This record gives sequence, C-alpha cells and structure tokens, in this order.
Amino acid sequence: MPGVTPVRIALTTCFLLFLACRSLCAQDNYEIQVYPSETMTPGVLLTELHSNYTVEGGTTSQYGMAPTQGQEHETVEFTQGINNWSEVGFYLFTEEKNGTGVQWVGDHIRPRVRVPPSWRWPVGVSLSNEIGYSRAAYANPTWTWQIMPIVDQSIGRWYWSVNTTMNWGIHPVSLPPGTPKSQVQYYYRDVSPHGVTFGPAATVTYQPKRVFNFGVEYYGYWGEFGHFVNLHNQQQQFFPVVNLFVSSKWEINFGAGWGATASTDHLIVKAIVGHYFDWSHPHLRQLLPH
Repeated sequence: MPGVTPVRIALTTCFLLFLACRSLCAQDNYEIQVYPSETMTPGVLLTELHSNYTVEGGTTSQYGMAPTQGQEHETVEFTQGINNWSEVGFYLFTEEKNGTGVQWVGDHIRPRVRVPPSWRWPVGVSLSNEIGYSRAAYANPTWTWQIMPIVDQSIGRWYWSVNTTMNWGIHPVSLPPGTPKSQVQYYYRDVSPHGVTFGPAATVTYQPKRVFNFGVEYYGYWGEFGHFVNLHNQQQQFFPVVNLFVSSKWEINFGAGWGATASTDHLIVKAIVGHYFDWSHPHLRQLLPH
C-alpha cells in the first residue's frame, strides 16, 4: 500500500469509529471480544474463559431481565480448527450475582469460514455465523442468529479489525396482554426488534514489544436496519486493552470498558484467558493443504 503509513491507517480507523459513535439495545456482555479473521489451525482446540464484572450498570429489571450491576459473567468457549479456512466454536454462558450461585444463561454454536491464505488478499476476510439460546431473564430475544463479516489487517506493529455484527432476533420475549399500543411500538422497535439489528465492533492495537500489545476496543449497538434507535437507547462502549503473548500455548487479554450513553453499562472490567491444545499428529499435519 504505497503512500499509506501505519499511523495514518490507525488515525483513519479511529476517525471512522468516532463518526460511527455519533450516529449509533442490547449488547450481551458475555463474550466481550473483537474477532480476527484468522481461523483456528487445523487440529488445534482453543479453550477460553471469558470473565467480566459489571461494576456500574443497570440497577432495575428491564422487561423481565435482571439488573446488570454486580453481575459476574463467566463464559467458556471452545474453538476447534477444521481445515485451513474453517473452524467451529461453542459457548457456555453463565452468570453469578450476590451469592445466588452460578446460573446457566444459555449456549451458542458458531461455525466460521475465511478467505484461504493461498488467495493472498491484502486484508483478512472471514464470515462467522452464531446461533443459540439464552434464558429470558438474561437476554432478549432469547433465540438469536448472528452474522458477522470480519475484516482485519496487520501493518508492521499495528493491527486493526472490524466486526460488522448483524443480529436477527428469532424469538423476542412477548409483552403481556393489554400492553398499550405506544409501548408495544417502542418495545419492538427500540428494545427487541423483529428485524435484523446492527452492532459493529472494532479494535486498533500497537505492539511495541514481542510479548505484548495495547490498544482500544469499541462495541456499539445502532438498532434495527431502516430505523436506528435514538441516542438514549444506543450503546457505545470503549475498552482500553492489553494483550499478552507470554507463550505460544496461551492467550491473555484484559481491559476496562466505559459506556458513553445512558443505555450502556457504564463500567465493566474483563479478562480472557485461553489455552491451545494440539490434537493433530505432526505427520498428518504435513498432508493438510496450505
């Protein structure tokens, strides 16, 4: 890319994120992660524990969903590499608050494919499909289908990734009979839309040393395509993060996120710890296409 420096690309990406924030209801804070386009190595299983705690969030129940403040979320994720362009992931979501014990929230499955490295595209491109169920006390809609095109690129010590997340609420939680028409319209437009919603996520990082990088992650919720929600019901979260590369068998990510709108949890701390298990045999791996 002649004439384009890593610094200019990073500044341009941040500017686009700023514009997106100005135009940004429900982000489920169980897997707070911006995905890369790269799929898992064939024969390798990545096990991850996503942990986050809402220090400052919602304090009242909203449409049957429990208050978020004081919730601790623990999500177990398994990602198995199939070949050099596909993988499949599985999630187990849990929640704990104020000594009530660990509660099962739901499960999702996520197959993903990418443009093979042999195509030599200038950017990485992949497509994730995630479908699953979460209990009504913790999510609305309960059944969802997430479609996520992913584009990313490494340029020197800089890295950026954009996840253009689209969600289809297959089964919104129904309102009780007799709900006023005005509230019904608001509910199915701004709270639990029938159609497909848009919630982009992105990250920019810089790696000064081999063993770590640092950067910022952004998570947004704009609402349903065709009529994005008003500012009060938008979600915008920014997470300064650090990623550690202490071993080729481990991944470590941690950060703290601030919500910029009234409908967003205002302070969340998070950590992701992952370990790679190689189930393949070296002599078989040599036979796989590259």
